[in-house]
Amino acid sequence: MGYINSYAQSKAIKKVPTVFVDREGVMRWSDSKAEASFYGVNYTVPFAHAFRALHNKGFDRKQAIDRDVYHFARLGYNAYRIHIWDVEISDKNGNLINNEHLDLLDYLLFKLQERGIRILITGMTNFGNGYPERNINTDAFTYHYDKCAVHANPQAIAAQEKYITQLLHHVNPYTGNAYQTDPYIIGFEINNEPCHTGAIQTTSDYIGRMVKAMKKSGNKKPIFYNVSHNMEHVKAYFDADIQGTTYQWYPVGLVAGRERQGNFLPYIDQYDIPFSNLKGFSNKAKAVYEYDPADNLYSYMHPAMSRTFRSAGFQWITQFAYDPMDIAAYNTEYQTHYLNLAYTPAKALSTMIAAEVAYTIPRNKKFEQYPQDTLFGDFSVSYEQDLSVMNAQDKYFYTNNTTVSPLNPVKLQHIAGHGSSPVVEYGGSGAYFLDRLEDGLWRLEVMPDAEKIADPFAKPSLDREVVHILYRSQIIDIRIPDLGDLFTVRSLLGKNNSDEDISVAKTSFSVEPGVYLLKRKNLQLKNSWLASSPWKNGYLGEYYAPKTEALKQPLLIHEQPEVLEKGRSTKLQFRYVFEKQPDSIILQTDQVSFWKDHNPHIKLFSKDNRTYEADIPASLLVGSELKYTATVFVGGEKITYPDNQTGAPLEWNYRVNSYWTVGLYEQRASIGLFESLSKVSSLETFAIPETAYMTAQREHHDLNKVPFWTYTFHAKDSGVQYFWVKDIKSTIAERPAGIVAATKLCILLKHEGGNPLLNAGFVTKKGYTYVENIAIGASGETLVRMDLADLKLVPTALLPAPYPVFLERFFKPTVPVQFDKRDIEKLIVSGEKMEGVALSIAAIWLE
Repeated sequence: MGYINSYAQSKAIKKVPTVFVDREGVMRWSDSKAEASFYGVNYTVPFAHAFRALHNKGFDRKQAIDRDVYHFARLGYNAYRIHIWDVEISDKNGNLINNEHLDLLDYLLFKLQERGIRILITGMTNFGNGYPERNINTDAFTYHYDKCAVHANPQAIAAQEKYITQLLHHVNPYTGNAYQTDPYIIGFEINNEPCHTGAIQTTSDYIGRMVKAMKKSGNKKPIFYNVSHNMEHVKAYFDADIQGTTYQWYPVGLVAGRERQGNFLPYIDQYDIPFSNLKGFSNKAKAVYEYDPADNLYSYMHPAMSRTFRSAGFQWITQFAYDPMDIAAYNTEYQTHYLNLAYTPAKALSTMIAAEVAYTIPRNKKFEQYPQDTLFGDFSVSYEQDLSVMNAQDKYFYTNNTTVSPLNPVKLQHIAGHGSSPVVEYGGSGAYFLDRLEDGLWRLEVMPDAEKIADPFAKPSLDREVVHILYRSQIIDIRIPDLGDLFTVRSLLGKNNSDEDISVAKTSFSVEPGVYLLKRKNLQLKNSWLASSPWKNGYLGEYYAPKTEALKQPLLIHEQPEVLEKGRSTKLQFRYVFEKQPDSIILQTDQVSFWKDHNPHIKLFSKDNRTYEADIPASLLVGSELKYTATVFVGGEKITYPDNQTGAPLEWNYRVNSYWTVGLYEQRASIGLFESLSKVSSLETFAIPETAYMTAQREHHDLNKVPFWTYTFHAKDSGVQYFWVKDIKSTIAERPAGIVAATKLCILLKHEGGNPLLNAGFVTKKGYTYVENIAIGASGETLVRMDLADLKLVPTALLPAPYPVFLERFFKPTVPVQFDKRDIEKLIVSGEKMEGVALSIAAIWLE
């Protein structure tokens, strides 16, 4: 659809249904009066870092928008939200500037409308445009006022009134509609996460002036305001003449600087709003302007969060933020968030399922508490399998390998997956989609492989790739009753059919990234299907995937175990990232030598095209440690890891500079969980409330004794609870005999001053917490031995702190489960009454 045609159709577009908020605070469609439900993402290409980064990488921004908006539609989103960087489209007086940023925003809104996606616009951010870089001063009005004063300063408010009025009047040249009359824009949020301080009346006056200015401009769309910040001002929000309220949810905090691990289903079980009894609450629509289970790549969380939002009555749910495909390899835009169909396929498919949750789970429907709510409607989620599934009569979506069979394979219309299932077996690591076009004819879309090569949540850089895309041929086996055992495959290249039908042997064939037509053999089609045929507001052969440079040499990624047990064989797993498959991969220990005639080796075997395993016999697990390398043989080259250098250990001129090294322990030996020998503590610290904190210093005054980490506590008020947490899942997994033998949790600590109350224990894979009191006695050094049999179930502390701050900080289980030490995933120590106390910890272990 061209711009001129779109403009000419602006009159027809007025017939598009709009959204209104009824007297009960429910968003409804103007034509049918049915309830509306939305799910989608935030996405920021017109502004700030994404705008700059795409240019720096040489991408055309409008073409980037075309690609990403197609993927929004491919994932089934019907909603989009943006907080506009007013600093990039306004001057110091609040006048709207018609520049490249505004043009890109107009273009983006136009492309979203082509796909039938609705829009919620937040007019202002009132902060700079730099993150994660430095701000660029544009002399806009926001740069002249502090964010916490912008709502009280008369000159600042006048500038905002002028700005919001001109924004509402702005005519999008691609659609021919002003923002305030565009039927695809469902409403306006005044500003992003306002900072209200001082008198509540000042807040009321500010909101009143902004609403008045918007109504005076002619706006008849619902007006939303953020109510999840500045809790002392919440009454002013609900007294205001607004139609909707906006909320956020970051259940596991933000900016961890690393990938978080664990079962977070207890964290997302409920979304309780403590001010729901306020006058005005019940007649205002509820929208989630931003949410994300940050700092992880799990695929089990988004559908569960969408379910919880629906239970709490939300009708608009938008994740923050979708990474533009063309810079998603680096995850620089928002280090703590990472979502893109090409680069995080399992997570992206989980949002596809979350969208279906939003569309099908009734508003305000209540569910049993976790763990009884992992099956709901047509959906299921699993932490242990890192899996979300939608299993309906016509739709079958899954995020990872699953054995769950579709409800009714004969009635399937749409399949989306990552990994393998009873209907599709696939060894690639990208997403794929199957859509029924007519009886016996299916469209197959296959994304390229996506391989994580670095922690996506560490410090970002446009020179640091975190996920690499591979274009590899893969075997796919499709067992859909509608296709049968004999069908043909035709590739759709661009907008033209250029390949002939290829018959498939049984149901399996080789596939490369792209789009294909699968047709039951000897079928007479009802319609003529070409690559250029219209399909889903686009065309049948439409396909977008990242441009990528081939790796110069393979990457062999291996997360070595922390410990291993002697006398017990084990498996070591490696991930191979390269376009060409290896001839072989050989593991050797540090005991091999060019001068020896006999040098044992272990050949890795392939589990799939990217995962390789080495069977390590018990005979190699002797001494105090295992040191090993792995050499990849591919295309006549030899590369040895972890050196990442050309050559092999048995060559006379190759020197091994580094080994993977794993400590070896007797099977029934103690299991070390924490020790103070390192100059960096492995314990993560938290406090409830999070306004309190602790500082740590390593003390090692006597070289004949172990060092201690000493903690000092800082709090404005009493009643603070402090926590020390460490992920120990891998340690427990590699010490099966040790964990069976363990009966006591041991802690070497000392304290000075006060009478602290301490507890220690574990969080299990179910997300349940079991602890026991630590009897520390008088001040001084104490060695505590606690019986594991005495650990008791207690509420699970939700660490780190969730946002918004009004959410519960503890999950209180109602379904008791007996403690099983084999299920341990995290070590947890907690302390209360720590005022005036200096607490030191030297070591924690199981024996």
